[in-house]
Amino acid sequence: MVVGSAQAPHSSGLAEEFVGFAVASGVLRFGEFKTKAGRLSPYFFNAGLFDDGAKMDRLAQFYAQALIDSGIEFDMVFGPAYKGIPLAATVAVELARRGRNVPFAYNRKEAKDHGEGGTLVGAPLQGRVLIIDDVMSAGTAARESIALIQAAGATPHAVAIALDRQEMATENGHDVAHSAVQYVRHQLGLQVCAIATLADLLRYLSHTAGADMVAHHERVLAYGQRYGVEER
Repeated sequence: MVVGSAQAPHSSGLAEEFVGFAVASGVLRFGEFKTKAGRLSPYFFNAGLFDDGAKMDRLAQFYAQALIDSGIEFDMVFGPAYKGIPLAATVAVELARRGRNVPFAYNRKEAKDHGEGGTLVGAPLQGRVLIIDDVMSAGTAARESIALIQAAGATPHAVAIALDRQEMATENGHDVAHSAVQYVRHQLGLQVCAIATLADLLRYLSHTAGADMVAHHERVLAYGQRYGVEER
């Protein structure tokens, strides 16, 4: 069972506050949900439901604070299409509000054959690039972003995500001993900053009163014991 996180240290208070915000926003839900790996998960995180200005503003604050707490250094941010685009833009705005003005860029899924052309939009990719996305399931989006960044002559340096599920990834339909975050960190060599983790979710559930929260905690704990990874 996962009991901690190998990411850069961050405030567990901030993480639990984020989990509470995600629950209140309807982004983090409990029940029975089928994951991409075919597992039946007792919780589901859908960042697409951060769907108004106030929620996006608060979400950007959480990303910015987690990044500041992590100590990760970077020169610009990059948002992979599609969910990463508004995340990169709003986090760049929040960082500027806090006195850290950095360029941002994003990609199109299809290359544009008129105007400026190409698949990249925004500031030129250069220096140490921070990739901002919502979650990481298999590391596929990270690999695609890394290829784009390297092709532009910049350095893929780190990834920031909202939630690290801390569970086994799958390869060719089979469970493997590492998570997608561990793969990105150890195999691709990028630093990873997550606002919250499965361990933070469990702490939130254990600290929140109510019979339903006790039941959710038991189911999420059992899921983590079955599919969780050893942190390293």
